[in-house]
Amino acid sequence: MQYTRPLCRAFTQSATRADKVVAALYRGGEAAKRQPKLLATVENELGLRQWIEQQGHTLVVTDDKDGLNSTFAREIKDADIAITTPFHPAYINAELIDQAPKLKACITAGVGSDHVDLNKANERNIGVYEVTGSNVTSVAEHAVMSILVLVRNFVPAHRQYVDEKGWNVAEIAQNSYDIEGKVVGTFGFGRIGRLIMERLKPFGMKEMLYYDYQRADADTEQRYGVRHVDSVEELVRQCDIVTINAPLHEGTRGLFNKDLISQMKRGAWLINTARGAICVEKDVADAVKTGQLNGYGGDVSYPQPAPADHPWRSMSNGWNAGGGNAMTPHISGTSLDAQSRYIAGTKEILANIWSGQPQKQVNVIVEAGRYVSPAYGQH
Repeated sequence: MQYTRPLCRAFTQSATRADKVVAALYRGGEAAKRQPKLLATVENELGLRQWIEQQGHTLVVTDDKDGLNSTFAREIKDADIAITTPFHPAYINAELIDQAPKLKACITAGVGSDHVDLNKANERNIGVYEVTGSNVTSVAEHAVMSILVLVRNFVPAHRQYVDEKGWNVAEIAQNSYDIEGKVVGTFGFGRIGRLIMERLKPFGMKEMLYYDYQRADADTEQRYGVRHVDSVEELVRQCDIVTINAPLHEGTRGLFNKDLISQMKRGAWLINTARGAICVEKDVADAVKTGQLNGYGGDVSYPQPAPADHPWRSMSNGWNAGGGNAMTPHISGTSLDAQSRYIAGTKEILANIWSGQPQKQVNVIVEAGRYVSPAYGQH
């Protein structure tokens, strides 16, 4: 069952000045009732309905967001502002934008705006904004957790103890390792990549590598204890563990395919908390099955929600049932702490739009017909 909150009447401003805001959020169900801090749900409406209406604007929320016949597609046609999250994204493509002549801003409640056709947004002079930095700590923690879950063979061990009521130590220990002494590398050395390396450093890694199109200065490399390599191919060839921390754009879409994965060390681990479409789903699943990858983990798929038959839901290595699979729904950046930060940032972006104040530069992806964020516009 899809949920749609009806359009509410604006309170204080005239109709000519009022904006219609449409938001695609995920359904919370009983969890949203139990936990009022679960703000990014249709039930709790970002915690912003009262404030938006007090400004004289209207808000529509829905979780029905896929396809041209969805509630979101219908409501965006006369909307001024669209809000969506990376966790349950509405894919605002060129066709949808063409049907929304009043649309002036798209806001990501969180980080990552690849669900918006940015070239089309530039063509239409639509501003695209996100809450940069709001959930980087949350994502970094999830990535480190995923590394440990995979390398220590935690999932089969947990299943054995809880589901099977078993106690077969050898079955688990046959594919359980320490991360100490391993070579780890990050593809992308922005905020999240740096936080991950900072958290891994005390584990005593053999070496920590990074590849990024923009090399950090020597002081930063020394602070994080990392070494730059000149290409993603060089990175994966040297690493036991690779973590993906780069935005999705045409230069990264499908980058981790059969060819690149074949250049990784056999039995390496791959973690992706960036965007699912950076990896070719079948190639990853095949690599886990054959042992080229000992495991793959993260919380991003494409599309989202992932269909029931998505290969990452059932992939497993040859060591244990469920082994080598540390996938979750897209939860890394939507902890309750992260939600409070990205909702506050969303409110600030809206307030700037309505007051005519400039946005924080770090939150601007595209504006006034041009790319502002180098993460999306220089590749």
